[in-house]
Amino acid sequence: MMDFEGFPKIARLSRECVVTEKIDGTNAQVWIRPALSDEENFSYGMDTVVHVDGAPAYLRAGNRARWISEADDNHGFARWVYQKAPELAQLGFGRHFGEWWGYKINRGYDLPEKRYSLFNVTRWSDPAVRPACCDVVPVLAVGRFDAVDIDAVMDRLHDEGSIASPGFMQPEGIVIYHTAAKVMFKKTLEGDAEWKGKAR
Repeated sequence: MMDFEGFPKIARLSRECVVTEKIDGTNAQVWIRPALSDEENFSYGMDTVVHVDGAPAYLRAGNRARWISEADDNHGFARWVYQKAPELAQLGFGRHFGEWWGYKINRGYDLPEKRYSLFNVTRWSDPAVRPACCDVVPVLAVGRFDAVDIDAVMDRLHDEGSIASPGFMQPEGIVIYHTAAKVMFKKTLEGDAEWKGKAR
């Protein structure tokens, strides 16, 4: 017997979207999961032991495509994650995606250090609830998806420069997150044929 597959529910377009600055670094994640008593899900060289609300847990670093370790790192992100593990444990269980950026990573943003900016602005925008070692990507606009003036947001980013790194005048672009559909779109200031931009 063949399994039935229904048509997926269609999200309404006129729902909230959140527009954030797209930072030109490298995609990264911190994964925190409960520790099993027999350690069957512990991987030496990949995991470190932390505590979440007093319970033992395993913490691991990754990039867009794979798990990373200090021996097989990505711009020093794994080394940073393991150094900051007790603090990062405050993120709680789950996968915490963000951008690892700054010094000697792509645009560099004229920074003397590297930073980790979390993508989930709804959860982590309040500095009091996130670890002090983490930033969050800057929110540029919030509004109904079909009413936000994306070109105006892009023009402002072009004219005023990066919000993540004030004074840096070559920001990459934006990410638009449609909350109902749970879908992200990106637009870049360079190489994005659809952005009209200002006459230069």
